[in-house]
Amino acid sequence: MNSTVTTKYQTTIPKAIREKLGISVNDALEWAVENGQVVVHPVHSEFLSYRGSVKTGAGDISADIQSAREQRMERYR
Repeated sequence: MNSTVTTKYQTTIPKAIREKLGISVNDALEWAVENGQVVVHPVHSEFLSYRGSVKTGAGDISADIQSAREQRMERYR
């Protein structure tokens, strides 16, 4: 597969490559030169792999705000 470099040094990743590597809009790519060849790797964030690992219960936002205010006032006493 080929793609062309534009005057702004941009190129299009062929659809088959995007699909095979799971590349989507706003994904990051890591570029490297290895043995005289350009190598591109998708950078997949592991952030979402932590989904559900922190358990939280229903909160009371008013009580939380009041507690934060009280803690802040304690610092200044």
